[in-house]
Amino acid sequence: MDQYKLCFISCVNDEELYEESVRYINSLHVPEGFVIEFVSIRNACSMTEGYNRGMKMSDAKYKIYLHQDVFLINKKFITEILDLFHSHPNVGMLGVIGAKQIPPSGVWWEAKEQYGAVIENSFNTKMRILSPGEVTNDIEIVEGIDGLIMITQYDLPWREDIFDGWHFYDISQCMEFILAGYHVGIPRQNQPWSIHDCGVPSTESYDVYQQIFSDYYGGIREDSR
Repeated sequence: MDQYKLCFISCVNDEELYEESVRYINSLHVPEGFVIEFVSIRNACSMTEGYNRGMKMSDAKYKIYLHQDVFLINKKFITEILDLFHSHPNVGMLGVIGAKQIPPSGVWWEAKEQYGAVIENSFNTKMRILSPGEVTNDIEIVEGIDGLIMITQYDLPWREDIFDGWHFYDISQCMEFILAGYHVGIPRQNQPWSIHDCGVPSTESYDVYQQIFSDYYGGIREDSR
């Protein structure tokens, strides 16, 4: 593992969106001695398959899995995540928005206690800030983060054997990190770090993967609390 490298990994099916995402990343401040690289996965069978492929293609210690429609606007993004990982070696993964505890439904935004922030453009509405709960310390330990961006300092396989589609891959990966003994966290953001220009999300097969998540992780989650 190259501890001085960060790899940005995306599954891509819209070249224009991805090129814009890359432009934002290239405008970030990169600390001296560090390098960044890009891995773009095309024709992925699922998000988990694409992310596993991308993970194996890079020796970077720090991997940033982000949707092709996510634009990083915090110029100090890299410095801040490195500082957090160095200060919290038990934190395996970071996100920008999520839930303290995943509810029985497995849907993080149905949780009572939510944290983080993101600027979102969805359902063809104007940009809006989603900020369900402020993180007051440098980091809030949570059970689940949204898959718009997932930042890791350790490699764990994505469960493509179970989640072979485009839903619940993110909450599944949170469970895998927790089961491996790591924490998942959301950093304090004085201003949102990212824009998610997600448009109208697809809900095809959502209920199928929701049931798969419940069947596979339901008992495990209860036992770990």
